[in-house]
Amino acid sequence: MIEARNITRTYRTHGAFTGPRTVHALRGVDFTLPKGGAVSFIGESGCGKTTLGKILTGLETFDGGELVVDGTELSGLTPRRRAPYFRRIQMVHQDPYSALNPTRTVGQILGDPLRMRAKETGASRREQEDRAAELLELVGLQPDGVLGKYPHQLSGGQRQRVVIARALTVDPEVLIADEAVSMIDVSMRLGILSLLRDLRERLGISLLFITHDVATARYVGEGGELHVIYRGQVIERGPTDRVIQAPVHPYTQCLLSAIPVLRGIEEPGPDRLVPLASLDERTDTPGCLFAPRCPFATDACTAERPALVRLGDGAGGADDPGGADGAAGADDAGDHRHACLHPEARHVVAVEAAV
Repeated sequence: MIEARNITRTYRTHGAFTGPRTVHALRGVDFTLPKGGAVSFIGESGCGKTTLGKILTGLETFDGGELVVDGTELSGLTPRRRAPYFRRIQMVHQDPYSALNPTRTVGQILGDPLRMRAKETGASRREQEDRAAELLELVGLQPDGVLGKYPHQLSGGQRQRVVIARALTVDPEVLIADEAVSMIDVSMRLGILSLLRDLRERLGISLLFITHDVATARYVGEGGELHVIYRGQVIERGPTDRVIQAPVHPYTQCLLSAIPVLRGIEEPGPDRLVPLASLDERTDTPGCLFAPRCPFATDACTAERPALVRLGDGAGGADDPGGADGAAGADDAGDHRHACLHPEARHVVAVEAAV
């Protein structure tokens, strides 16, 4: 199990034209990823999703907070003692084209980590070869057809499956999928998403899914939690279906409103919002980070930054907005939380068209 408590990450840059600048990549992020569970993070580009993934795999450090793996707080350990924990957490990168060494065959790509693993397990060379073939079959590839090939000889979907197989060579307990299907042809995406979902069910692997696509988060993260992150702050979180069907934060509603509607099959949600324009986000405000773009912002929003509170416990506005059908109260919301002074459930997702 992974537990993140108030994780923060700040970068300080100095541009030739912008001068000194402080970038708050993460602002006190909390989440719990149980064994075999799923947590999805969605948000627009630059919101801090990938930074969080890198922190969880040891590729990036964090400024504050605690990262706990199976009850062990990692920040107090030396890099050498942290390594075994991070090895159990592997990342599936966004770009399968650059994630694989173009000068190595698939057999060599899988063989390198298997040989390192064999120093601990004592596996023979033949057992390593059998394991490589087993992993390829697990991710839906025929070993005889791909082991001797180079990455450029494979399709994008096949390359991503090889990336997943490589991550599985060290028997991880957690996979961090960072936009794992965004650079793959649409026709192949469902296969990769089904594979990730299958790994959860068959092997009990926990999945942290980073995406900007709500539909993929809903499919892969079924039964898990959805966290909506904006400028490094989680502004809404809760059971995946609950957040999608009854979002209460205006930013979540804007994200869901941006999903294309299949005309003739679907109709726009009755409360669908117009997607908002981009904003220069270099300057922080004392109030809500989303207030400058929010169509429902009030003077109070620009003066006070709301904390993440349980639905029904917030101050101001409709803090008991009901469920997707407008009738369920906060008691039925589970652990649905928001960071908004005026939360209100709105029906923004598309509905089936009337016949």
